[in-house]
Amino acid sequence: MASAQVTGTTAQRPRAHGGAGARGRARDWAEIQERMLVPLYEAVYERLEVGPATSLLGLGCRSGLALLLAAERGAEVAGLEPETELRELAQGRRLRVGGDGHRERSAAAVPRTAHSLVTVFEQLQCTADPARLVADAARMTLQGGHVVLATWGPPERCDSASVLDVARRRAARTPRYDPFALSAPGALEALLTGAGLRPAGSGRVNCPFAYADLESAVRGMLSTGLYEAAIEDSGPALVAKELEEALHPYVRPDASVRMVNLFRYVVAEQPR
Repeated sequence: MASAQVTGTTAQRPRAHGGAGARGRARDWAEIQERMLVPLYEAVYERLEVGPATSLLGLGCRSGLALLLAAERGAEVAGLEPETELRELAQGRRLRVGGDGHRERSAAAVPRTAHSLVTVFEQLQCTADPARLVADAARMTLQGGHVVLATWGPPERCDSASVLDVARRRAARTPRYDPFALSAPGALEALLTGAGLRPAGSGRVNCPFAYADLESAVRGMLSTGLYEAAIEDSGPALVAKELEEALHPYVRPDASVRMVNLFRYVVAEQPR
């Protein structure tokens, strides 16, 4: 079984093969950013007692760290990830990860058609149609199984809100997704009930974003997928420059960067 090998939330300096372009940002996600959400993954798995009896499907699983952590608990895991570069990284970790769920529901990479737990940890904030995504999750959940949605907490509880605002300001021609669009009370619950699911609890988790230095912080934030439209409209150099400026208040005397962020998740049950 592949090992997650997570030793904390502070990223080490990334290797030189990160850098610009979709493939570089995917590598930066795997090497720098994804570990920042480990507290969220672990809180959900503890609450739902994920283990050998769990069949878990991660929708928008990116490079697969959440799946690795579940596999280490004994769960049977699989994922769907639409971005080619991220999917290849997950597959390189010996994870069963297929592509777009609408085209590959029967793909060999995802052998089961229904699962006892379906998670949407990251993709919700990067999709143009959240209701459709949640309907997909519901369809792939066994009766009596669970769906988990996660998103950012209120912007006033997230240090990264001002940093994420760079994406909005630099994507004026092609605005896409507001990472805080589903942070309001009841927003996630409404999506779940709209898909025929029954909300069964929620939680809040502190996820500090900690980086070895400013360069790592810029690359980590760019890897989230929330800056793609800004990069298209304004170019990577300008977006990176404004990210550096937005991150400066969070630089510590030792040159590391730390932002405190709150994430929220909601658990729902598929009625029997």
